[in-house]
Amino acid sequence: QQSGRRYNLFLKRRLRIDKRHQSKDSIFFRDGVRRIDFVLSYVDDLNKEWEKKLERRKEFESNLQKAGLELETEDKKESEDGKIYFVKIHAPWEVLITYAEVLNIKVPIRENDIPSTVENPLDCMLAPLRLPEKVMHPEPDYFTAPFTKDKQELYLINDESTFFSPSMRNRIVNYILTRCPYGTEEGKKKFGIKRLLNNGTYSAAYPLHDCQYWKKANDPNCDNERYTLYMEWARFLRFYKEQPLDLIRKYYGEKIGIYFAWLGFYTEMLFLAAVVGLICFLYGLFTMDENMSSKEICDPEIGGEIIMCPLCDRECEYWRLNTTCASSEYSHLFDNVATLFFAIFMGIWVTLFLEFWKRRQARLKYEWDLVDFEEEQQQLQLRPEYEAKCTQKKKNPVTQEMEPYLPITSQAVRFCISGTTVLFWVSLIIASMIAVIVYRLAVYAAFASLMENTQTLQPISGLLTPQLATSVTASCLNFVIIMILNFIYERIAIWITDMEIPRTHMEYENRLTMKMFLFQFVNYYSSCFYVAFFKGKFVGYPGAYTYMFNRWRNEECDPAGCLIELTTQLTIVMAGKQIWGNIQEAIVPWICNWWGRRKARNNPENLYSRWEQDHDLQTFGALGLFYEYLEMVIQFGFITLFVASFPLAPLLALMNNILEIRVDSWKLTTQYRRPVAAKAHSIGVWQEILNAMAILSVVTNAFIVAFTSDMIPRLVYYYAYSESGDSPMSGYINNSLSVFQISDFPERNKPKLNPENFVICRYRDYRYPPDHERKYLHTMQFWHILAAKLAFIIIMEHVVFIVKFFVAWMIPDVPADVKAKIKREKYLTQKILHEYELEKLKERLCQGDKQATEKEFIATEGRMELSRAM
Repeated sequence: QQSGRRYNLFLKRRLRIDKRHQSKDSIFFRDGVRRIDFVLSYVDDLNKEWEKKLERRKEFESNLQKAGLELETEDKKESEDGKIYFVKIHAPWEVLITYAEVLNIKVPIRENDIPSTVENPLDCMLAPLRLPEKVMHPEPDYFTAPFTKDKQELYLINDESTFFSPSMRNRIVNYILTRCPYGTEEGKKKFGIKRLLNNGTYSAAYPLHDCQYWKKANDPNCDNERYTLYMEWARFLRFYKEQPLDLIRKYYGEKIGIYFAWLGFYTEMLFLAAVVGLICFLYGLFTMDENMSSKEICDPEIGGEIIMCPLCDRECEYWRLNTTCASSEYSHLFDNVATLFFAIFMGIWVTLFLEFWKRRQARLKYEWDLVDFEEEQQQLQLRPEYEAKCTQKKKNPVTQEMEPYLPITSQAVRFCISGTTVLFWVSLIIASMIAVIVYRLAVYAAFASLMENTQTLQPISGLLTPQLATSVTASCLNFVIIMILNFIYERIAIWITDMEIPRTHMEYENRLTMKMFLFQFVNYYSSCFYVAFFKGKFVGYPGAYTYMFNRWRNEECDPAGCLIELTTQLTIVMAGKQIWGNIQEAIVPWICNWWGRRKARNNPENLYSRWEQDHDLQTFGALGLFYEYLEMVIQFGFITLFVASFPLAPLLALMNNILEIRVDSWKLTTQYRRPVAAKAHSIGVWQEILNAMAILSVVTNAFIVAFTSDMIPRLVYYYAYSESGDSPMSGYINNSLSVFQISDFPERNKPKLNPENFVICRYRDYRYPPDHERKYLHTMQFWHILAAKLAFIIIMEHVVFIVKFFVAWMIPDVPADVKAKIKREKYLTQKILHEYELEKLKERLCQGDKQATEKEFIATEGRMELSRAM
C-alpha cells in the first residue's frame, strides 16, 4: 500500500511537470508578461470559521479588482504540499501611476548633468575595498520630480513595465492592501490585510524575491539583484568590502538602506576608537612593572605584613594584603593615566561620530531623492488599527473630512495604565538587580570559607580571589536574568503600545522605541551603574559597618580599586550579549528555514515555485529594523557610558559589527521573505537617543575616573602627601589604609578565629587611628581627595562639553557641495517643469484654445524668470 502511494505521487508529479512547460521559478503570471507584485496565501481549512473566511476573501479580492489590481490564483493542487492556495497580484500601469501620485513618488525627468566630485587621491589605495561600479551604482543618476498623471510626457518613460522599480511596485500594492475593505462585521467597516492575517483569513502576504540567492534566474527579464546582493554583500568573505548601498536601497527600500548605511558608518568610526583604545590598553600592559601600588601589594615585606580586616562578619578571617597581588596587577591594565586620556577622547569621538553621520545622512538624502521628503507625508497617515478601533469621528480642520479619533478621556485612562505598567516593570528590573546584589553579599562569605579550607584551590588562590569569584558568578547570573527579562519585556512593551492605540505609524514606532529603550537601558546598565557608583562607597568601617536590610553587610572594593570589577561586569554582559545575539540572529532563522531550503535544492523548478520558496522563509516583520537598531544602540551605550573602565570595549564592538553587517545582510537576503519597501530620510528617534547617551557618557566617565578608579587619590598623594623625592608613589598603599583595633570589634562583626592573635587590622579608608582623639573619624586627606574628585568632575565635564560643542559648531550638518547640488537640482528641475508648461501653453495657443490667453503665457514666462533669479 505504501509503495502504491509513492507511485501515485510520482505519477502526479510527472503529470504536473509534463503539464507545465514554463518554469514555476518565475516572478510573472502564467502569460509571462505581467509581473507578480505581491502574493497572498491561505489554507482552506474546513473548521467552523471556514464560511466566514471564504466570504471575507471573496469580498476582499473583489474589492482589490475594483481598485484596478489583477489577480491570478494558484490552486492548492499545484502547491508542493497540496494544501496552500496562492493569490498572485499584479498592479497594471493605470494603478501604478494613480498611486504614484498619491504617494508622491519621485521619478526621473532628465539624466543628472552635475559633474561628480573630484576623485580622492587615496582611491587607488582603497581599490581592494571597492566593489564593481555596476554593483555600487546600479542606475544612472537622474534629476527627479514627483509623479503627476497629467504630465507623463515629462518623465523618462522608456518602458512602462520597468519604469517603476519592483520595490516601488510592492510599496504601492501594499498601500492598497492595507486600506482595502473586506466587509462589515458587528456594524463596523472592516479593512486591511493586517486584520485578515490576524484573524487567519490569509496566512501570509509578501512581495517576491526576484531570483534564488545562490544562482541567477533563467528568465532574461529578471534583474537578479538578490543574487548580486548575496554574492557581493551577504557573504562573510566579503567583510572587508564596502556595502552596495544604492543596490540595497533599490531592492529593499530607503528605510533598510539607511539602517545599513548607519551601521556601516558606525563600524568605520569604531575603527579609530578601537585603535586608540588598544594603544591605551597596551600602555597599561607595558607599564605594569612600573606600577608602584601593585609592587607594594605584592612585596612580602610590605603587602605580606599588612593584615586586613575580615570582608564579612564572623565567618571570614583576617587576611594578608599580598593575596590580592594578581588582581592589583591586572587592575593597572585599565586604571592608569591612559584611562583619563581615553575617557576624554571618547567624549570627543562621540561628537565627531554624530556630526559626521549627519553629514553622511545629508549626502544620502540628496543621492536617494529624499531632500523634499517629509516623513509626515507618509507616516502621518492613520494606522489601519487606529481607524478600526476608533468608532467616534470628528472633522479634520485641515482636510475638512470626518476622521476617527480617540476621546481625551480614553487617551488619559490608557496613558495612566501604560505609565503604571512601565513603572511596575522598571521596578521589577531594579528588584532583580537588588536580588543579584544580595546574592553577591550572601555568597562572598561562602567563597571566602571555601577557598580558605579547600587545599585544591590553593594554587590558584592568587588569581581567583573571593572578590573575583563573587564578581564573575554574579555577572553571569545577572546576564542570565537580563536575557530572561528581555524576552518578557519585548512582549510587554508591544502590548502596552498597542493598548495606547497610537494614531500614526511614526507615533507607534516612537512610543514603542522609548518604552523598549527604557526597559533595555535599566536592564543592561543597572548592574554596571551599581558596581561603578555604589559598590564600596557606603561600607562604613570596622565596628560600624553599613548593612542592606539590616542583614547583609555592604560589599567593599578590592584594595586595588573597584575598576577591575566594573571591567569584569562590562566584559561579561557586553560580550555575552553580542555572542548570544549573533547566535540567535543567525542560527534560529537558519534552522527554521532548513527544511524549506532543502526542498528548494532538491525539487524541480516545475514543482517548487518562486512564491512557494518565499512562503517557506521567515517574515522580517514591521519591527525587524527596530530590534536591529535597539541592539546597536545598547552596544553604543556600553562603549560610551563605561568606556573609561574598559578601553578594549570599542575593539570588541568593532569585531562584533563586522560580523553583524554580514549576519544581517545574510539573513535578510537568504532567510527572510522580501520586506515591503518603505521610505525613511533618517534613523528617526534613535538620533535623539544617541545624542542623549553622548551627553550622559561624559558625566558617567567623569564619575568613573573620579570615584571608581584610584587615579585621584594617587594624584593627591603624589602632589600633597608623598614623603619620598626619589619615588613619590612609594608608601601610597600604607597611606591609603586606615588602622582598626581588633578589641573594638562588636560581637556581631568579630571573627570566630584569631589564631595568630592579631592586635590591629587595616581597611581601605582615610580615618584617624584608634589612639587619636578623633578616633575613626575621617582625616583631612579624605576631604582633600573628595574636593579633588569633585573639582576633577567639574573641570573634565566642562572641558569635554566645550570641545564637543565647539566641534559640533565647526562641522556643518550638510556638506557645502551637497548644498550646492541640492540648489542646482531644484533650479534645473523647476526650469524643466516651467519649460514643459510653456511648451504645452504654446501648443494650446496654436490650436486656438480660447482658455489659453496671452496673459497666461506672459505670466508663465515671468514665473520662469523669477525662479531663475531666485
